[in-house]
Amino acid sequence: MAGASGKVSRVAVLKGGLSAEREVSLVTGRACADALREAGYDVVEVDCGPDLPARLTEIQPDVAFNALHGRWGEDGCVQGMLEWLRIPYTHSGVLASSLAMDKQRTKDVYRAAGLPVMTSVIVPRAAVEAAHVLPPPYVVKPNNEGSSVGVYIVHPGSNAPRLADSMPAMVMVEAYAPGRELSVSVMGDRVLGVTDILTEGWYDYDAKYKPGGSRHELPANIPAEIDAACRDFALRAHGALGCRGLSRTDFRWDESRGLGGLILLETNTQPGMTPTSLSPEQAAQVGISFPDLCAWIVEDASCDR
Repeated sequence: MAGASGKVSRVAVLKGGLSAEREVSLVTGRACADALREAGYDVVEVDCGPDLPARLTEIQPDVAFNALHGRWGEDGCVQGMLEWLRIPYTHSGVLASSLAMDKQRTKDVYRAAGLPVMTSVIVPRAAVEAAHVLPPPYVVKPNNEGSSVGVYIVHPGSNAPRLADSMPAMVMVEAYAPGRELSVSVMGDRVLGVTDILTEGWYDYDAKYKPGGSRHELPANIPAEIDAACRDFALRAHGALGCRGLSRTDFRWDESRGLGGLILLETNTQPGMTPTSLSPEQAAQVGISFPDLCAWIVEDASCDR
């Protein structure tokens, strides 16, 4: 069966995996697989495990659509395996994926590109539990997980936090950025839009993925200056990290400080593609259907990314 372009036929959708975000990846993978079938591709869904190289050798896809989230899926690991097998794949390559997954190194790249970030340090979890590493309020989170997995907010007057056993030995402690949560998707060299994410509290894992967990205002009701800055910063972050395909950069904006209150949090090289996800909503807002978005991602695939 020919794909949308007549070039790519068989697509292996990589989903599931071994990370803390496995369940979200399964939802993303199913949604993308259905959309690609609607777009005319021969799709094989692959729940990724240690036998992934053998599975792909058997399937012999024209393209691997990477719908994995979290460690091993968006940190350069599976990208390196696909490079070794010479299977064209979607989204960012090895270096950009590994950089963007490491929050502290992402900030180093942002700073070098002149993009605003909050102060943060990488310290042993034992030090975080023993005393305040930064003056409260601050945030404690893993340095290499996504989807707000394992995020602690320490408020003024609170004791040093007791972290879950699942937290890694080294964690990021970051000065708390007050304000509104804004998010911008970049598709190739095109900015899709700016979303204002409205929640009752922190934009955590449940707020991101459970129906009703958050409300998305698109386009965001923000001053033109802030909208333009978000678009510019997201495009610059995409380029500075070396991202390919689709990425999404998240911001916090303290409106009491105007443009000076806008800071970058992180860039996601594998944006969620679930029914409540931001990037498909932003694409739809500019007239790109979900099947067309997934087809564009497939046709953009390559090795040596």
